[in-house]
Amino acid sequence: MNIRKKRLAIILLVLAVGAASIWAFYPTSATVGGGEVQAMADFAAITDSAGEEGYDSYVNQYADAKRPDEVIRIEGEHYAEAVGGGFEIADRLFGLEGASVITPETGTIAWDVPIQDAGLYNVRIHYYPLEGKSSAIERQFEINGEVPFKGADILLFDRIWGNKLKELQRDDRGNDLRPRQVEKPAWQTASFIDRYGYYDEPYSFYFDNGTQRLSLTALREPMAIDYIELYQQEEPKSYEQLKSEYTDGGNKPAADRYVLIQAEDAVYKSSPTLSPVSDRSSPTVIPYDVSKIRINSIGGLNWKLPGQWIEWEFEAPEDGLYQIAFKEKQNQLRGVYATRSLMIDGEYPFQEMKRIRFNFQRDWQMNVLGGEEPYLFRLTKGKHRIRMTVSLGEIAPLLRTIESSVLQLNEMYRKILMITSNTPDPYRDYQLEKRIPDMVTVFEEQAETIQSVADYLEKATGEKSDKVAVLHSMAHQLKDMAKYPETVAKRLNSFKINVGGLGTWILTVREQPLSLDYLVISSPGYDLPRAEATFAEEAKHELGAYVASYTEDYDSIGNTSESSRSIDVWVTTGRDQAQVLKALIDDSFTPETDISVRLRLVPGNILLPATLADEGPDVAMQIGEDIPVNYAMRGAAADLTQFADYDEVAARFRESGLAPYKYDDGVYALPEQQMFPMLFYRKDILEELNLKPPRTWQDVYNMISVLQKHNMEFYLPLEATNAVPNATLVPNAAFSMLLYQNGGEFYREDGKRSALDSDISMDAFKRWTQFYTSYKFPKQADFPNRFRTGEMPIGIADYTTYNMLTVMAPEIKGLWDFTIVPGTELADGSTNHEVASHTTAVMMLDNAEDKASAWAFMKWWTDKDTQIAYGREMEGLMGEAARYPTANIEALEELPWPVKDYNNLENQWKWVRGIPQVPGGYFTGRHLDNAFRKVVNANENPREAFSDYILYMNDEIEIKRKEFNLPYE
Repeated sequence: MNIRKKRLAIILLVLAVGAASIWAFYPTSATVGGGEVQAMADFAAITDSAGEEGYDSYVNQYADAKRPDEVIRIEGEHYAEAVGGGFEIADRLFGLEGASVITPETGTIAWDVPIQDAGLYNVRIHYYPLEGKSSAIERQFEINGEVPFKGADILLFDRIWGNKLKELQRDDRGNDLRPRQVEKPAWQTASFIDRYGYYDEPYSFYFDNGTQRLSLTALREPMAIDYIELYQQEEPKSYEQLKSEYTDGGNKPAADRYVLIQAEDAVYKSSPTLSPVSDRSSPTVIPYDVSKIRINSIGGLNWKLPGQWIEWEFEAPEDGLYQIAFKEKQNQLRGVYATRSLMIDGEYPFQEMKRIRFNFQRDWQMNVLGGEEPYLFRLTKGKHRIRMTVSLGEIAPLLRTIESSVLQLNEMYRKILMITSNTPDPYRDYQLEKRIPDMVTVFEEQAETIQSVADYLEKATGEKSDKVAVLHSMAHQLKDMAKYPETVAKRLNSFKINVGGLGTWILTVREQPLSLDYLVISSPGYDLPRAEATFAEEAKHELGAYVASYTEDYDSIGNTSESSRSIDVWVTTGRDQAQVLKALIDDSFTPETDISVRLRLVPGNILLPATLADEGPDVAMQIGEDIPVNYAMRGAAADLTQFADYDEVAARFRESGLAPYKYDDGVYALPEQQMFPMLFYRKDILEELNLKPPRTWQDVYNMISVLQKHNMEFYLPLEATNAVPNATLVPNAAFSMLLYQNGGEFYREDGKRSALDSDISMDAFKRWTQFYTSYKFPKQADFPNRFRTGEMPIGIADYTTYNMLTVMAPEIKGLWDFTIVPGTELADGSTNHEVASHTTAVMMLDNAEDKASAWAFMKWWTDKDTQIAYGREMEGLMGEAARYPTANIEALEELPWPVKDYNNLENQWKWVRGIPQVPGGYFTGRHLDNAFRKVVNANENPREAFSDYILYMNDEIEIKRKEFNLPYE
């Protein structure tokens, strides 16, 4: 009996501790439930970042101007001037009554508008998104040849997206397949608004009396324009005003009506990232299956950026007043809240629907708009549309304030850096408060500003969290540094980290994720479904999921049934990429060829042991460029030149993309992705320093002294010692471009010996190491972050850094650019800009039973249309950060790059060369790095250090050639 009591006591104690732990981790929030509108006054944004160029300054300048109550329409086809080709007037375009003007993705179009009453006007456009590269349309707006303020330089206009098929499809194992998103273009009206969502209302523009010239310059994507209107945005009535109208008009609540709209059945979306998703966190989601994938919700982390909207269609069964409820989950933003606006049939029903707040809750919640006293919405019988848009609401002025603070603090950091360098002497008093007179004032003002944001956020949410801890930390440090300015130099590193933390705070808080399971339109007081799962339902769900982990095949993607011809394909990237690939296979490859594909998601290190055991695939995808030739030497990779149409397929790529896969007169893989370096630079900082992007390496040398005088740095790519295993290092990008630009090579005598012992390569190696020995370039640096802060306003990096900066550093958008790398001036006066690329490949294994089917798959996968579809799907699914660096020449042109940026890429791509792979070639990158470290860290003579390691390279090449019975002399 005592043993039983003891066991019972232990069980109760464990349960109590577990419950306490859960409570501690998810304490009860003091905030109001989701879906409520807060009555708290807006925070008054404190901004100074854009100075006279910003929208706040522009509006203040015309604060006393009238707002004429009239609508001025400018017909698109009545334009005054068009600069550039491709402009065309079209009649009855896509069902439009009347004429419109087609505007291409480049060029400028202008209209002359007579204005009788000077004043502030809002501007809207009636447009049609023409077929392009699947990205949002971008235009620059000018009045009389000038961009009125920063913000009007890039205006975004959405495309419309929807599910390709009305019904969800399932694979042959019973799992729902993610519906592909396709464009569903239509004529639509959009106001000129802030692309970041920092302002609730459309932009206001001042127009003087007389004829004014309006112009739109295309930055990305074509569009057709029906008309542009100058108008005044009307404010919707408050709910209290509308409630009185309900009473006076005799509107009555609908009786016993209930309409449930599955959120995943949205008819339209503003972005292809907003595809329906599967949620298995609760057994109450609809539809639900314990082991199979069910597409049952929408939103989450994909529905988070300001301006993104989702639209649903429903039918009201009768005239009357209805309540609206959501089954929602906002489990991402703790200490802040997600905000949405709601429109019905294109209009806000009342003022409060411009800002609907969803607070943090870890589980699904059923929330009625209005809370305990639900808002009532007047609906007529028939079809209606509900649109929910991501809005920043009360968060917007906070973000504008912190963004302004970040820019000012970064500017102050650069001023301090110019005096102290990034490694200040801790024992020296730099007297910064005297040398930078406004430093203490800036610190005091910014401390007060940031503290006010933290206080507002705590009051608005009713809780303290990690979201305000960053602000408190920064404010405390600024107050302390203002009080003790002599400590600033010692604390410079922590100051930089805290300012970086503010930048991350902006990115985090700007994102407003929210998941929806379904919407309910019902009579007031109608009993709504339960959102929370019971203990019994949760237990059954967890137990079923545990059992399914043993019985379900989660490695295979999509359909696994076989036709008369089938191949095995292995992919080593993420599940999202594999699912997109499988959807494309099932959508086009299998129907066109009648070849089924068993696609498996496998770890990257499994290909070699599986091949040795004769259990490998027919085709391996997304593999490193060193693998195909290594397999070819051992007779494990198939030579693709055996196929009659190889030359036709090879023409899809540049010679540089194929170079790493050539061996012994054969080609053993096709390139999928090809990456190469570009020169990135901060336009604003170079302008401050009176510098221009360097055209040659001599320009770089001239620039270095100016940068270092201001304690700034030029970045050259260099792998960190612990970033990549030394055995698989590729030759350094900076060395490779110096070598190639001067006519050097990596190998000679058909790969029998290293060519790095030539005078050209010795000189290139010496120049490369001198950047670090004589000019003290940093050997390790986080270039994207230092570029963002301005410490490294210029540098050479892989062109995919563009994607990272676009997403990670929105506060410097428009302040940076990228271009072709510095070149070497040749004797004939020309300049050589050659760089080396690195690639990933798709390879056919030699033991593939049906090589013709495997080749058909490789041709399909590297085809222009497939690469475009895959690139757009990935960017649609994961955003701009996932823009695909395809090796297909024609496909890259069709991916959603802004025209100017694509032209820069194309200019550099022409100069790209591939590095050949040879037996023993893995020693080249490894010992090049070793020689570099000897020179830079141990002060050895460059020629002697490099010569020693070239001996090792040649020895390894000879050993490998002997091993594979290849000529070595």
